[in-house]
Amino acid sequence: MAGIYVHIPFCKTICGYCDFFRSANLAHREPYIQALHRELDAACQYLPEREIRTVYFGGGTPSTIAPERYTELIEHMGRVYDLSHVEEITLEANPDDLSDDYLTRLADTPINRLSVGIQSLHDDELKFMNRRHTAKQARKAIETAQNRGFDNISIDLIYGLPCSSTERWSKNLQHAVSMGVQHISAYHLGIEPHTRFGTLHDKGELMPVDEEVSHEQFRILREILLQNGFEHYEISNFALPDRRSRHNSSYWNDTPYLGLGAGAHSFDGASRRWAVGNLPRYLRESGTDAIYTTERLTADERYNEYIMTRLRTCEGVNTEELRRKFGAQKLLNFERRCRPFLEQKQLQNTAGHTFITADNLLISDSIICELFVG
Repeated sequence: MAGIYVHIPFCKTICGYCDFFRSANLAHREPYIQALHRELDAACQYLPEREIRTVYFGGGTPSTIAPERYTELIEHMGRVYDLSHVEEITLEANPDDLSDDYLTRLADTPINRLSVGIQSLHDDELKFMNRRHTAKQARKAIETAQNRGFDNISIDLIYGLPCSSTERWSKNLQHAVSMGVQHISAYHLGIEPHTRFGTLHDKGELMPVDEEVSHEQFRILREILLQNGFEHYEISNFALPDRRSRHNSSYWNDTPYLGLGAGAHSFDGASRRWAVGNLPRYLRESGTDAIYTTERLTADERYNEYIMTRLRTCEGVNTEELRRKFGAQKLLNFERRCRPFLEQKQLQNTAGHTFITADNLLISDSIICELFVG
């Protein structure tokens, strides 16, 4: 089966760390929804498998859009693709948007999973990141969502904040667990170019935390969540039993997906395409091929993506699957490149699965790059 991702770029304010395609011009919301409908019609033949398993509304801030608009989009998807097997429809949301009225209306839509951008449960840390909600609003939003029947809730948290401490990070996690959510995504703060944090870093006014602090906070993250029944199934993602993100998991196992919206990416199994990250042009040209750039992946690129995505997960690389997909020579090459990392206990091989050991997940990128070909 396949998935559909819909990018909603609108934000009331821009966070200091965000480098996603986004827009603070909320006046374009209604024209944008109409442009999504046009693109959906034009993309009716994109997916090689037309049965859809998951739908994900990401952003930006999808909760800036009225719930009724999502019902209309999902009904339109059902006219274009087969939604009879959909298991999960996720909406990303900011806590301050999740009023009782909004959640009551959202409960009348087909959306059955929320991903709430809490980031921190300390007000000074939220202010540092230019988040517009408070810790109290975050806790209230989760409680209200649960009272409105949402029983599959994920929250985002950020660690590695220069304004914070390891002790405060531990308290963030304890508060998060106490809210009774089913899934937690925890990301290390990135200081990216063309963001407010990137500008401050260039001026020498904002520096990343020490590597030792990052590793200690990652260790605490695993310790607290594993003690509370969460499984660590992907580098940044933890879930209670049977509550993994089905949509995001599809990105790590080669499942085709259709991306709709400005800046959204799609994958059909052999090539990728992405829509222009320019709002006026997207509004003007949506529904035509002019908005897309397409890249057909070479055999080596497909192999490298396989290695990269599989090693992000707790299952790692299934060596028999690798041989079946890419041939015996690629498997021999993989095993040869893995040898020094196995000797250093940065990789482990168990029952035909090669995976990054827990203590080395935070440096996974450097390990994975050494296993690439080409």
